[in-house]
Amino acid sequence: MWKRRKEDTPMETPREAAARPSGGFEPPQAAPAPAAPAPRVTRTEATIGKSVRIKGNLYAEEDLYLDGQIEGTLDLPKHRLTIGKSGKVQATIKAREVDVHGTVNGDIEASAKITIRSAANLVGNLKSATISIEDGAYFKGSIDIVRPAPAKPAPPPAPKPSGQPKTETPTPASKPAGGQPAARATGKP
Repeated sequence: MWKRRKEDTPMETPREAAARPSGGFEPPQAAPAPAAPAPRVTRTEATIGKSVRIKGNLYAEEDLYLDGQIEGTLDLPKHRLTIGKSGKVQATIKAREVDVHGTVNGDIEASAKITIRSAANLVGNLKSATISIEDGAYFKGSIDIVRPAPAKPAPPPAPKPSGQPKTETPTPASKPAGGQPAARATGKP
């Protein structure tokens, strides 16, 4: 049942037979070298646990996972803030990305994205380029979608001066009152 029938096996061409070593012995082929795994870029993430309470300003130069309580301001300008299910925040938040699973009372400003998960409870104003609110999440506040400023187009290249002098062609407005056409400039003195 599982054996291959002769008619199912591919036929060897005369060229393949000539290329095969004589004597019917084929040397074992080396297995291809496994591809080296792609280097993983790991980002460090600081964690504030469930039993930690902070009052004041918090500034971070790394991603932050918050499962405790904080009151004040959170500033992570180039990093991600994740507020865990046990996290309780009464603060103004500024970060690159904010992912809310817990409770937030305060405004959130993110340069990239704000995500409000189904178990989240958020009262405050949101300002970001992308905002996602899952079904079941509680949100009360306003949303401000900001678009990144479009890149200014490069100014057109300046015209290159050529060796030929400019000539002026008369227009109907350049005729003198006498009806005679205006003299043409030829570029010669």
